Amino acid sequence: MLRRPMQLRNVRLASLAHELPTEAVTSAALEERLGPLYERLGLRVGRLELMTGIAERRRFAPGTLPSAISAAAGRQALQLAFERAAISPESLGLLVHSSVCRDFLEPATASVVHANLGLPKSCAAFDLSNACLGFVNSIRVAGAMIDSGQIEAALVTAGENGAPLVDATVADLLARDVDRAELKRAFASLTIGSGGAAAVLVHERLAPEAPRILGGATLAATEHVGLCQGDLQHGAGGPLMQTDSEALLHAGCTLAAETYPHFLQAVGWGAEDIDRVITHQVGVAHRRALLGALKIDASLDFPTVEFLGNVGSVSLPATLSLALDAGRVTAPHRVALLGIGSGLHCSMLGLDFGPERA
Repeated sequence: MLRRPMQLRNVRLASLAHELPTEAVTSAALEERLGPLYERLGLRVGRLELMTGIAERRRFAPGTLPSAISAAAGRQALQLAFERAAISPESLGLLVHSSVCRDFLEPATASVVHANLGLPKSCAAFDLSNACLGFVNSIRVAGAMIDSGQIEAALVTAGENGAPLVDATVADLLARDVDRAELKRAFASLTIGSGGAAAVLVHERLAPEAPRILGGATLAATEHVGLCQGDLQHGAGGPLMQTDSEALLHAGCTLAAETYPHFLQAVGWGAEDIDRVITHQVGVAHRRALLGALKIDASLDFPTVEFLGNVGSVSLPATLSLALDAGRVTAPHRVALLGIGSGLHCSMLGLDFGPERA
């Protein structure tokens, strides 16, 4: 039972931006690379897209660092915040780099982003990584610091480069005598894409007309910690990950259904008050199952997984940013951000694009 729902009173979303690579890698192209394995197992090209609904995912140039992606998105978000509300980098009290991907274990990748953006010494910086929920968790942390008066503004960034995982997975599958079951556990790794996102959060006195971040709810089901695990050791030239996608789908939807009423209570909404939802996107079947479990009309969602793949912590904020650009989210929409990450954790946030309502 959540005794203290996470509520924010004075936090606004001053800006949101995304950074996407131009190169697209189709599922068919990945399967062509797996040709010898497919031939041995008697499989046809098209299986990956059929199972996941993902036609393509994006890829940065080799050697692109997570900090560079994060900084590029952060630069865009800062420019938008300045144009909309004259919020300058000097106002920032915190920078959080929230990706799964980092440049190295030490120091924090946020330090590199901080330097690349030329942020002031008064702006603290750290990494906050929690699988696909890093960005949402960072909004909660930064929002609480703003609400409590510790800082006036914060920049949350994320930069995911999934290409090394995809390439290492292909190489590993071709190097070993894997069976269909092992291939199935590796399929989730082949859905991973690349991209960046950033948001500027501020106290409402700095941007009183910007969308409100209301708070939300988070629950954990860590008995499912083994359903998706990335290997800290590198194999076949890069990181590797094993995922029980079917079990993860069912456990994630169960946890989301448990979290949802706590979320509605925290933000003071009924289910009928939600105008749009933005989900962390893993695959078409996962998205359909999540919306079904929460009894949410699929027309309220904004799907991007078909052409972005699963972009880790970037998926949810980049999807919201794309929805804003497309005019799918606008005032006076109430928007539910629905995040699920391996571990297993579920975190949901509410955004009110106003005007203020009684």
